[in-house]
Amino acid sequence: MEGGTGRGLLGTGTDRGTERGPLGTGTDRGTERGPQPPQSSHFVLLPVARAGAAAPPGGHGAGPAAGRGRCGALAAMSELAREELSALAAIYCEPGACEVLAASETHGISFRIQISVKEVLDTDVVLKLLFHLPVNYPSTLPDISVNSDQLTRAQCMDVKDKLLEQAKKHLSEPMVHDLILWVQQHLKDVIKQSATVCNEKTALSKGTEDGIWMLLLHLDHMRAKAKYVKTVEKWASNLRLTGRLMFMGKIILILLQGDRSSIKEYLILQKTSKVDVDSGGKKCKEKMMSVLCETEIQSQHKRFQTFEIKEYSALEELQKEFEAAGLKTLFSAFVPPLFK
Repeated sequence: MEGGTGRGLLGTGTDRGTERGPLGTGTDRGTERGPQPPQSSHFVLLPVARAGAAAPPGGHGAGPAAGRGRCGALAAMSELAREELSALAAIYCEPGACEVLAASETHGISFRIQISVKEVLDTDVVLKLLFHLPVNYPSTLPDISVNSDQLTRAQCMDVKDKLLEQAKKHLSEPMVHDLILWVQQHLKDVIKQSATVCNEKTALSKGTEDGIWMLLLHLDHMRAKAKYVKTVEKWASNLRLTGRLMFMGKIILILLQGDRSSIKEYLILQKTSKVDVDSGGKKCKEKMMSVLCETEIQSQHKRFQTFEIKEYSALEELQKEFEAAGLKTLFSAFVPPLFK
């Protein structure tokens, strides 16, 4: 995206040579941009679509309606948040980059930034950092998700926990750029610490304190079923979630159990990843998913030990699956209405 004229995250059309700095200082970006990420990092920030303009690359936020929705979401956020998003658009503007995933006037904005960290374990580590900024950010902390093909799931969770710790130190201040700089400087130390037995025990203890939660989802359809199922299995395994992916005629249900943080991260992946294909065979996000129930597991509920894919020929078989797990009430409240 060209810096001078393209509409960035805010869609203002403002010349980036005079936009405010990351903390709203009014610094001229032509002379002083503050600390910069390594030049090896690759970013792209997709523009807000103008009315009548062609869809941006990749189809994210495409069309006038999506552009208006994103502008409405940004208008609902604080001035500090809008200034920070404008600064991020100017800093991370290289191709490959910062992808806007969702925007809502009530839920804020979600975007993913990809960075490459040098000299960690003698190789480049590519981190995909997903930030969700609620409408009242920065008075409220952002949600953060970390993914990397070079790191284990446990290591990604440790990086996420450290970033959330740092975020608390910046409450009420713009913090995304500071968090990115912090992880670039400290990733190697975090990876070393995550290998210790002490940290493993701490992670297990934290999971116990947070409690075990349950999530029930309804999917309208799966066009690329084999790929979709494989992806769901991978997410469940990486996040240490157990449960069932259930098929009964045209009804598709996903029942998950695990730490609340893992449940939340699964929801983010389910909503923002291109997990299926559209009628034309192009990859697309899941837009017809319904969250039927999200609640903490009670004493009468039984824990699933594994994640399994099951198909049922009759509603009675599906009902027995729920009842065996102590979920008769859950079944009665949410499943029969799907068949009407």
